[in-house]
Amino acid sequence: MEAVPARARAYVACVAVAVLLCLLPLPAVRTPWWEVALLAALSAGCEQAAARWRFAGTFYPVLLAGAFLLPPPAAALVALPGALLSPVEQRPRGLRRLWRAAQLMMSVWAAARVHGAVGGRDAVVASDFPYALVPAVVAVLVFCLVLSLLDGGILALAERIPVRRAWRGLFLRSLAPVAVHGLAGLMMAVLWRSPYGPVAALLVLLPMCVSWWVFAQYHRERAAHQATIRALVQAVDIKDEYTRGHSERVGQASMMIARELGMDDARIEVLRFAGILHDVGKLGVPTRLLRKDGPLTPQERRIIELHPEYGHEMVRGISFLGEARAAVLHHHERLDGSGYPYGLTGGQIPESARVVAVADAFDAMTSTRSYRRARPVCAALEELERCAGSQFDPRMVTALVRALSRYGWHPAVTADEPGVPRPRPEVTGRPGARR
Repeated sequence: MEAVPARARAYVACVAVAVLLCLLPLPAVRTPWWEVALLAALSAGCEQAAARWRFAGTFYPVLLAGAFLLPPPAAALVALPGALLSPVEQRPRGLRRLWRAAQLMMSVWAAARVHGAVGGRDAVVASDFPYALVPAVVAVLVFCLVLSLLDGGILALAERIPVRRAWRGLFLRSLAPVAVHGLAGLMMAVLWRSPYGPVAALLVLLPMCVSWWVFAQYHRERAAHQATIRALVQAVDIKDEYTRGHSERVGQASMMIARELGMDDARIEVLRFAGILHDVGKLGVPTRLLRKDGPLTPQERRIIELHPEYGHEMVRGISFLGEARAAVLHHHERLDGSGYPYGLTGGQIPESARVVAVADAFDAMTSTRSYRRARPVCAALEELERCAGSQFDPRMVTALVRALSRYGWHPAVTADEPGVPRPRPEVTGRPGARR
């Protein structure tokens, strides 16, 4: 069983007790209990469908419809079966189910309480849709706020994350999806109280479920992409232990450059892939050359210089990589035409390759290798600026300098990995002379 700090357990217990106190007026609540049972069954069914589709998240429209239709204690019960029956992979499973149930019930109770206080339930009963919108927006904001506060609290106590960092951005990140679910929940509630009844309200779930399934498929495909890239990188790291972690750091630096250049999120992600996979062709290079101490012979260097072409052959059939494939092939080209494999010059070199070339050289100079010590970041940046215009694209160098001045650079130290020999004094030469 995974250890959960005592203070986190106490926090879960306190939230559960607070929920029980919110449910105390339940015996006096006048509500059609068949509505509570039907909404609870719908919520549980959606949770089971989410688990089957392997979708990370909770389907909130039914819960929010309950908040718009029912008194607060009854609305809170709608969340209980789905939370308790949802599958949990990590242990302790019972505690995690209890926490999920308490968190959702408290959030739904608060949303229902606020919604009723601002007159939202009367507007729903009257099917007065435009005027029902404002109370629903207020309730959705409260629901999202309570969820975020409780999430931040458990993160701070269970993961020992600083409080401000645990809550930072939680509300804003969850607001958009919860708002969409809230609109669907309001449509369900208005139709539920209309002459068309609950059957019409259930039709609202059909397009939501279809869009949810499509979104789940997207995330599944994205996870498969990540797994493919991770497997390739791990294979390179095992083969070339001196540069373990290098690929991830080049991906990080490439992403920083791309962001600084104002590229869109999709392209930034592709350039991160390019940085991560730029050395995948080393799988085709003899291991003895990759692990050789000391300088390479001209013949050995020619063999190693084949790795961009090997890498391109490996990844050219992976369609989701897009322009990352060109970066894998051309990241050792130089603006003056002295690079390899094809000696391209200036604008002939793809932009993605020019980004990765700067990121690769920067990490190579700031990482300890078997044949030289790491240079300080400032010294590496000075060397990149010195070679800008001849070896590197000046725009990419400037973008990296600006990004590092804002965010800094905190990579893992490759030499700290077990089994890596202690480095010898630095060998002077061109940036990334043995990358």
